Amino acid sequence: MNGTIIKGIAGFYYVKSGETVYRCRAKGAFKEQGIKPAVGDEVRFQIGTEEDNTLVTEILPRKNWFIRPFVANVDCFVIVAAAKRPAPILRTIDRFLVMAEKAHTDIVFCINKCDLKGKQEELMQIYGPLYPVVCTGEGMEEGLIRLRQLIKGKKAVLAGASGVGKSTILNRLHPEALMETGAISEKSQRGKHTTRHSELFALDEEGTMIFDTPGFTSFDILTADAEELQFLYPEIGAFAGQCRYDNCRHLAEPECAVKRALEEGKIAQSRYNSYKEQMEELLK
Repeated sequence: MNGTIIKGIAGFYYVKSGETVYRCRAKGAFKEQGIKPAVGDEVRFQIGTEEDNTLVTEILPRKNWFIRPFVANVDCFVIVAAAKRPAPILRTIDRFLVMAEKAHTDIVFCINKCDLKGKQEELMQIYGPLYPVVCTGEGMEEGLIRLRQLIKGKKAVLAGASGVGKSTILNRLHPEALMETGAISEKSQRGKHTTRHSELFALDEEGTMIFDTPGFTSFDILTADAEELQFLYPEIGAFAGQCRYDNCRHLAEPECAVKRALEEGKIAQSRYNSYKEQMEELLK
């Protein structure tokens, strides 16, 4: 039988096939081959004759996969930032976006807690020209409706720093999930981790599914390389071929079209700062 892994806990994998969820173990050969099933994997499994004898026997080819959190076959990243409490950290947001671009997924930028009147205008100015943006918050149902439209028929993952409200958004999209939501630490103004394992929830009968994942330190390892980084920033990639030098890194080279676009306000300074920081990291 075929199905989708929707949860993995303590060596068991919960595989949804049709309307039924089966508790499975992975066949022993996976461990010998260094293979580990991930939430989101499309798999083949064999129903056993005894309890706990149902086995995942094959992992079908993955569209993409991520190490932290360990999930696979993501169609769309919903990058979540809070307008306030906690304040958005732009370089962290941009790191999430680079990883989503590298994975060739659709991207939706979600500004949560817009009812608190924080930095949503600044975030809209930076990211609005690049990605579809939705604003969510207490009592803001239009944003949730728009978000549902943008992820319809896709496997979407909520990504963002802890405390920005990913679990709250999931609860509103899918109340049956009932994920624990966490308070903001008064000392650090950062969120407390509330999700302890990755899980995939079905939102409707049209194939829309959404991951909930542990609070992210997940993308602190930059897996892009120096040659491709410029193209993972769409607004920088748009000018990359216009520089004097074909191998321009857009750092200190003369007659750089990207630096010129930055001076003309066609590229946000914060985005360029993130690009520069990441490029210098990759060139070390």
